[in-house]
Amino acid sequence: MRTTCPLDCYDACSVKYNKNKLKGDCEHPLTNGYLCPNLNQYLSEPRIQNARYNGKNITNDEALNILYEKLKEYEDKKSLYFKGSGNFGYMQNITKEFFSKYGSTFTRGNLCDSGGEAGVIEGRGKNYSLTPSQIKKSKVVVVWGRNIDSTNSHMLEIIKDKILIVIDPVKTTLAKKADIHLQIRPRSDFHLALLFCRFAYIEQMEDEEWIAKHGSDFDYFLDFFRSYTINQLLDSTKVIIEDFLTALMLIQDTPTSFLVGNGVQKYTNANETLRAIDSFVAMLGYFGKEGCGVGFLGNSTLGYELPFSNYDVKTTPMATVDFGEFDLVFIQGANPANQMPNTNKVIDGLKKSKFVVYYGLFENQTSALADLVIPAVNFLAKQDIRFSYSHEYVGLMPKLKEEEFGVSEYNLTKYLLARFDYQPLEPKAKYIEKIVESNSNFDNHYITSRSYDRLPYSEDDFHFEFIDESEDESELKDEEGLYLITPKYKYSLNSQFKTDSFVYLHPNLGYKDDEEVTISSNYGELKLKVKNSDNLREDCVMIYSGVDGVNKLTPDFLSLEGDGATFQEVKVKIERA
Repeated sequence: MRTTCPLDCYDACSVKYNKNKLKGDCEHPLTNGYLCPNLNQYLSEPRIQNARYNGKNITNDEALNILYEKLKEYEDKKSLYFKGSGNFGYMQNITKEFFSKYGSTFTRGNLCDSGGEAGVIEGRGKNYSLTPSQIKKSKVVVVWGRNIDSTNSHMLEIIKDKILIVIDPVKTTLAKKADIHLQIRPRSDFHLALLFCRFAYIEQMEDEEWIAKHGSDFDYFLDFFRSYTINQLLDSTKVIIEDFLTALMLIQDTPTSFLVGNGVQKYTNANETLRAIDSFVAMLGYFGKEGCGVGFLGNSTLGYELPFSNYDVKTTPMATVDFGEFDLVFIQGANPANQMPNTNKVIDGLKKSKFVVYYGLFENQTSALADLVIPAVNFLAKQDIRFSYSHEYVGLMPKLKEEEFGVSEYNLTKYLLARFDYQPLEPKAKYIEKIVESNSNFDNHYITSRSYDRLPYSEDDFHFEFIDESEDESELKDEEGLYLITPKYKYSLNSQFKTDSFVYLHPNLGYKDDEEVTISSNYGELKLKVKNSDNLREDCVMIYSGVDGVNKLTPDFLSLEGDGATFQEVKVKIERA
């Protein structure tokens, strides 16, 4: 029986399920028959099996009734609907149907990519994925701030025979295999993009015909990047000039794919960084051409008619929400007490709120703080549909088993709508059928989006807006301390599954393996044991995302555009514990 992985990941793997075992789908063009460590351990992870109220187990029916009574007790305007991406199936959004009618405040932006996506939209207008079928046609692949080994492992097979350039402050496993590794200073990706532009212009690499047809404000863009001296940009990025120039020559007049990850945009200038990278690629005329382009986290729902969207509700930025301002907080598929920046503030807010509901699969730091815990059902026990943010395949998720515990999103929403006498839901299968029929091609077992029938950005009327100014005023590089880097861990998905428990430092900083240190910032501190690694720059500290307490160090600033979180807009200090 075939289904699709629900985890928040680039690959969105096709999966075969049989006798309570998950296996990769060998027939799928991308999955190639194997699954990542996260999905391999998914069914063995301990689940929440009982609803809980004030620490005592109750039935699911009792939990739903308590939720209803509390929703009646508190003012609708003082309630918050906070939804994460613990399950990436689209039908998880059905809970919005109730909370929008009820009048809850929703969140906008996200903790992941909304800052960077804002920059993509500013330049390109729409955020299409750079699909694997196009990456296969590339001769050069630039992996920029994206650790494919950990977050996108099925891409490794596609890029294995390409000329590989890696841009990353960390010497990742992929960087060690690369033809060129530019180990830049953190937060200098924007300046590196402008450095590429400066030298590309010197070498007359710009595609004048493409710019004349598709570009806007190129003359202003030219003045903008030339306002930065080469020495300024080199000093900011700390790249080795010989390696940089070699990378530029490899890219010249060659089909090149740029695979850009979240690492470049965990800062306040997230939108400007993505727009600057896009502007360099547009300058070369590499949009709308075979084997070329920039792949960020694309919007694979483009072209689909989607329910549970465009609600007229009050919103607040997710990354800076103050839970303490709300009487009732409903948290679905998320762990803000671990994953949100400035965790001390988050935990304090959750404790101040009068009533916190946690609705999810696994126990975590947030469920421990909740007044009411409602267990969800896993993806095998409900019908859903899954989009990917890196390829054109759309995955169906049929119901494959029954579960004796848990409440589905559909049933929870159906219950609340009925109790409040709101308009009832349509059958779940009808929603999914309408979505699929609105924009899909069918090929045997698989579905693809019709939005990719034509090469994105190849339309005659495609219009690109070059960046021509910067609002970034950060002076992070001039502050004391070490840059904090918080990449994904290979064996976990943020705070889910097997998390790490170390702080990684360069050996030249003088600490010993397993020595306990205190890492501190203006927002908090935590103690961890050291692991030395010469894969890091000496000015960096690395702690994997999901480590308990890491976000006590991170600031709750918003990106300049897109209301994105800025986890790495901070420097930290290290002291022996």
